[in-house]
Amino acid sequence: MSSLSDDEFENILSIQNKCTRLNLNENVYGTFAEIGAGQETVRHFFRAGNPKGTIAKTLSAYDKDFSDAIYGLDPQNRYVTVRRLKRMIDYEAELIEQRLSRKKYPNKLFFSYANTVATIDWAKKYKGHGWLGIKFQKEPKQEYSEIILHVQFHENNASQQQISLGIMGVNLIYAAYYQSEDPKVLIKKLYDHLSKDKIEIDSINFKGPVFKNVDNRLMSLELVKEGITEAVMFSPEGNNILPANALYKKNILTLRGSFRPVTNLNLNMYMSARKLFMEQEEVDPERSIIIFEMTLSNLKSEDNDEIDEKDFLDRADLLCASGQTVMISNFQEYYKVVEYFSMHTKKELGLVMGVDNLIDIFNERYYRHLSGGILEAFGKLFFKSLKVYLYPIRDEKTGEIITSKNLKVHPRVKELYKFFVDNGKVIDIEDYDDDSLDIHPRKVYEMIKEGDHEWENMVPGLTAKMIKEKELFSVQKD
Repeated sequence: MSSLSDDEFENILSIQNKCTRLNLNENVYGTFAEIGAGQETVRHFFRAGNPKGTIAKTLSAYDKDFSDAIYGLDPQNRYVTVRRLKRMIDYEAELIEQRLSRKKYPNKLFFSYANTVATIDWAKKYKGHGWLGIKFQKEPKQEYSEIILHVQFHENNASQQQISLGIMGVNLIYAAYYQSEDPKVLIKKLYDHLSKDKIEIDSINFKGPVFKNVDNRLMSLELVKEGITEAVMFSPEGNNILPANALYKKNILTLRGSFRPVTNLNLNMYMSARKLFMEQEEVDPERSIIIFEMTLSNLKSEDNDEIDEKDFLDRADLLCASGQTVMISNFQEYYKVVEYFSMHTKKELGLVMGVDNLIDIFNERYYRHLSGGILEAFGKLFFKSLKVYLYPIRDEKTGEIITSKNLKVHPRVKELYKFFVDNGKVIDIEDYDDDSLDIHPRKVYEMIKEGDHEWENMVPGLTAKMIKEKELFSVQKD
């Protein structure tokens, strides 16, 4: 074993020292399977001391026929997929269990590490992406735990991407064995000796006995909080999903809000806009997705600017239970979310919003950081096939219903506003629910906290039932 103490190792976390510590651990033993960028991770272990202590086998089934022969045919003939990665780590873990006797090695902690990636193409049109994963034991004969993540490469050179991949691979294996008590810390440690502008993690999932108390939605949130990625998504089942896959070539309709909780107003906005969106000739309902988006600012407490994780999960539970796909983003301005969607699709885009949100969009002060000001922002917002589905509001003083047709904006942007309305970029939702106009989501939340049961008439039935039964938002049962 090594002559260095644990504290000394923790203070010298070079990539070589991480590999050396693992190599000198007489029980950690496993296989490396790397496809697409060479054997970038295992190379570090070969260069460190005592590689035979860790490496049982290493391979790169680079040829597709060989990969298929080992891991099976993919139904869609694709190789850089989570399905392929899972097959790789499962297959290799099963193989090491078959080939090494537990009677002979009772204390071994087996692992299988794999990656399947596509680095930047020669034309530099596609930056590249990939999947990394490890299946591992922290106790002898323990059921395996897993960490699986997806990365996007941002460097413009394939060899640089390979270097970053190798470093992150070492960080992942090391973190699995020595830093997995707190997954939030583990996520940060994946970037040891790496910068976030080189390689982006946009999806991560933890599974198994080591992570039995981990909610992967919170891990998604952590990626956005730490500035590792700008947006994450999870399915109605509550599982993290890869945005690039979910959005690819889809028509996208998005409703942004705090959803604390979902109200009848939110529901009617969603249903009315969905009907109009799907009625467009260009929109194929089978190739469409509707997203309920929350920004980090939506999630932060007004008192201390912190995110209450239980509060976040309460909202997520309600949205998932109603069958919604949820996105958490760091996009303050609407044009940024449109830019993000446009990276994944050229199809139709729709934003659902209330009149008050539209007024904010036409407020010039939000765009002072852009050299082109509001014109630059609107060029990014409206140059794609995008429409705003506008839900009216009721003027609290006069009772007048405010739509795009009688909305007053600042004189400096009046002509700009008129241009977009006249060109059909803003569509009024006429089939609105008059009673919903008197619902103010923030007041609904306050009523829940204060024990005023009138809130139950302002939210969908399933939402009210779940809030009471699960005591969401700290509501007390009768």
